[in-house]
Amino acid sequence: MNGASPTPWHRLSGRVIWVDLIVVVVTQLPLLLAIWIMNSSPEAGQLWPLIALAGFGLLGAFMDAIRWLVTRYRVTPAYVELKTGVVFRRHRSIQRDRIRSIDIEAKLRHRLAGLRVITIGAGQQASANEAAISLDALPAADARALRKRLLTAEVRQAIAEAGQTSDQVQELDDDQPAPLQVFARFRSGWVLYNIFNIWAFVLALGLVSGGWWLLSSLNIDLAGWIVQIMDWEAIGWVATTGIAILAVGILGVIGMTISYFTEYWKFELARVRGPESTELRTTQGLFTTREVNRDESRVRGYQLSQPLLWRWLGVTDAHVITTGLNLWSMNQPAAILPRVPLRVAREVIDAILAPNRSPFDAKLTKHPRAALRRRLWWATLCALVLAAVLAVLAVEGILGWHLLWIPVVFWPLALTGAVIAYRALGHAMTERYLVVRSGLMNRATYALDRSAVSTIVIKESLFQRRLGLQTVAAMSAAGYGIYEAADMDANHSLAFATQAAPGILDEFLDEGDAA
Repeated sequence: MNGASPTPWHRLSGRVIWVDLIVVVVTQLPLLLAIWIMNSSPEAGQLWPLIALAGFGLLGAFMDAIRWLVTRYRVTPAYVELKTGVVFRRHRSIQRDRIRSIDIEAKLRHRLAGLRVITIGAGQQASANEAAISLDALPAADARALRKRLLTAEVRQAIAEAGQTSDQVQELDDDQPAPLQVFARFRSGWVLYNIFNIWAFVLALGLVSGGWWLLSSLNIDLAGWIVQIMDWEAIGWVATTGIAILAVGILGVIGMTISYFTEYWKFELARVRGPESTELRTTQGLFTTREVNRDESRVRGYQLSQPLLWRWLGVTDAHVITTGLNLWSMNQPAAILPRVPLRVAREVIDAILAPNRSPFDAKLTKHPRAALRRRLWWATLCALVLAAVLAVLAVEGILGWHLLWIPVVFWPLALTGAVIAYRALGHAMTERYLVVRSGLMNRATYALDRSAVSTIVIKESLFQRRLGLQTVAAMSAAGYGIYEAADMDANHSLAFATQAAPGILDEFLDEGDAA
């Protein structure tokens, strides 16, 4: 039996308890203020939003205190281990040679207390949290020391061999490598491209609802005040609706402006040295600083997306197509820029790929008119199905016949959408990249490295066959996994597929098939 003493277990930092106590006090202030203003005789119905807020604060603090009491962790020569849980005790462990990411998060309340949250993963996506170990929270110095201790040469090699890219959300400190080249920095003028979208109205409605509840709890009649400032009957319902939409929109724009500056403050996209190769690093954030490092040896392409509601502004979202990033994360680890003008995004990608030519400079080949006819037929079919359903419901007396105006209006809108979707179609081939473009609501252009294509699929439906169309799908382990050139001319699809991934289809072809 080995006489060496076992590795001791450690607690999380006790400072997290004090942070939670401060949060509790802050959450109670609105409730206490409301009670004081209402002369200590509040009505429960008016105070329930504040009571709920205070209750959530107390519950969160209590749960964190319990978690601190029952949580232990240790780092042995072979494993990182975590024990936690009250009713169900959990003992998680990750072999140190299987570590694929070590992320340090620095939210505002942690930064104020000098704490950090460190997450150690074995290459799983965010949906597999059971396979990750999260230590919430450690002192900042201890978190950095632990990360440095775990990130040994063997772990770096394992990360490189697995093709994992660490989505690192961490504090910005002096240990960060100096940039070799800076491609983009924060511009306040970009705020104009990040505030005009549907989320501005969603944010505004949330602010209005919250403010309404808060003022009602303080016995402030906001509705009565709004009614008094104007003669709404004289204005009419059309003008009233317009004023309401304008007011909500202005409030939403203000909220989105604040969100842009807090999220992208001190933004920088730069190339830095990594453990195995160079990395594309983005740093940003005012209250919560965030850094994402993307190993350039794992980047398999780039994506430019132009959602329909933003397309009129000429702006785009720019992403990398790479391995090891969770594409569904709210932190958008694949995004390398805020929403910027298309010209700026293309200039940045040109600089990243220099001296090689950018694939987005390639001229896209248009798809045949049969692809437009297919979309027009589908739009018409959808309108007819909608009309038939409404007619059946009207015959049964469930709905009125007057609702048949809906498919009459829907049909031209659907036809317009079909034309927009057709005009978005395009494909091209460069020396290194496969380029495809498609999308109605989100017109996305993908430039995928041809060496990253693992599978090629050529498919056609019954309707496509009658129109002489085929869809070529290139599959890769990077990004979303599948990239399609929809409704190509069937006479050219095979040649395109063989060029997209040279060698993959050779054994299935006869001589002259791809000519």
